[in-house]
Amino acid sequence: MTTPTDTFLTGTNAVFVAELYERFHANPGSVDPSWAAFFAELGDDGPAILDDYRGASWAPSDAGIIGRDADDGDRGFGAGAPTPATFARGLAERFGADQVRAATMDSIRALMMIRAYRVRGHLIARFDPLGIEGRTHHPELDPRSYGFSDADMDRPIFIDYVLGLETATLNEITKVLKETYCDTIGVEFMHIQEPEEKAWIQRRIEGIRNHTQFTLQGKRAILERLTETEGFETFLDRKYTGTKRFGIDGGEAMIPALEQILKRGGQLGIRDVVLGMAHRGRLNVLAQVMKKPYVAIFSEFQGAAANPEDVQGSGDVKYHLGTSADRVFDGNTVHLSMTANHSHLEVVNPVVVGKESDKQSQLCD
Repeated sequence: MTTPTDTFLTGTNAVFVAELYERFHANPGSVDPSWAAFFAELGDDGPAILDDYRGASWAPSDAGIIGRDADDGDRGFGAGAPTPATFARGLAERFGADQVRAATMDSIRALMMIRAYRVRGHLIARFDPLGIEGRTHHPELDPRSYGFSDADMDRPIFIDYVLGLETATLNEITKVLKETYCDTIGVEFMHIQEPEEKAWIQRRIEGIRNHTQFTLQGKRAILERLTETEGFETFLDRKYTGTKRFGIDGGEAMIPALEQILKRGGQLGIRDVVLGMAHRGRLNVLAQVMKKPYVAIFSEFQGAAANPEDVQGSGDVKYHLGTSADRVFDGNTVHLSMTANHSHLEVVNPVVVGKESDKQSQLCD
């Protein structure tokens, strides 16, 4: 059943409210006093929240109501069309001013809360499988912080297809937001300066609720990589106890992630990849990703060099040396090269950039 509130808060009327706010922002006296009072209460949050209606700066929405049929081409009303003030009064007379105001406030407050989850949701994500950390609440993620109460949780609110929903209750909105931003994978991206990059991440995670559906074969492949990674670290710890190894402990997921990047890259036409990294986890990357023979790695732990001609200097060279290899993913051969890193100061980074730049120049020529 459609209520008057639902009828008022349609997508077209939401655009109309946004345009009224633009007029109020430019000249508070240009809108009806009842709207002026409402917009004044928004304070500094008004521009940020209503941006969701107007579209992004790099792809502004062309939706509009005011002045669309004007003969003079300005943003004013055309001949015979109602002014913003009379239009707003007409809505208030039809549905009741209090009802219109309450519905609009619900919509804007819900958008404020959604934006807060995009910014702060990772702070209460379930990263601890043991549940010891216990961070399950943040005031900016509480509906009560936006004026809602328990009695409001089941009332439909118009959100104009934000989160893919036209209308949803607070219970439905918070459920989607927690699944997307507060589950076992946290996402922190609102600080990104490039709008296109930020929008891409937002679409990717909100479109699937941040839950990738892996195939059975994909799950087995991930488990195999994780098992090999953990087994390698466990063996080194027991066989060479007390020896520096800069283990990957805690970052095992990096191995299947790199494998997937290389596999997908091969499908997209990538044929050469240059890697550079610090000491932490390097041995496991060399073994699992670069497929450096275990016998060569264990030989280096014994103090011998797998390739004596590559050794320059002394010390824990097994954490310094690089290697190269060809990997085949779904029939696509990708050449990998790990650049040597003789320092903890990440000096390898510009070396990798320069090396790859030269390779690109050679391929383009």
